[in-house]
Amino acid sequence: MSSAAADLSVMVLDRDGKGVREAVVTLVPAVPVAAPSPKAAVMDQRHKAFVPGVLAIAVGDSVEFPNNDSVSHQVYSFSPAKRFKLPLYKGEAHPPVTFDKPGLVVLGCNIHDAMVGYIYVTPAPYFGTTDAAGGFAVKDLPKGDYQLAVWSPYIADAPPSLTRVVHVEANESASVRMQLSLPLRARPEPRPRRRIWDY
Repeated sequence: MSSAAADLSVMVLDRDGKGVREAVVTLVPAVPVAAPSPKAAVMDQRHKAFVPGVLAIAVGDSVEFPNNDSVSHQVYSFSPAKRFKLPLYKGEAHPPVTFDKPGLVVLGCNIHDAMVGYIYVTPAPYFGTTDAAGGFAVKDLPKGDYQLAVWSPYIADAPPSLTRVVHVEANESASVRMQLSLPLRARPEPRPRRRIWDY
């Protein structure tokens, strides 16, 4: 850890105190910092499901969509942040898709209606998703104030209740506990909406 940095840990818990997995955590500093360099990520398909179910990436990152399932899939999105469709495929490699606008991208499969996945494209320089226990950590975070926000397709709490300002001091570890007040949704929202292919 540098002399002016700190470690921050975040716990996202449901109203019963159990960890919420695959919740997106973003941290926006009060003092702007340089955007991270573009990276490559992977949204796999296994057992008729997107893996991971929620993927957090930075604006400008690219995502590969391999199909390691035993059946064919046709991935699509009609989300304003990124509209695209991949031809029906199984085990074939497609060129990565670049996500150049911030926002939520809801994924579906034109063959399997039950499949739903989410790509959260953020301009925040610090972000990630919680682990199975609901935890997320950032190391070497510069001292200062940060706007912390949490999102998950299963969280029903109002967005304003899922944000707060966090202050971190140099050479001090900080922790934040975010506990929900409403039960988690039984199924994720929003759902993918199929439309007539017009592009």
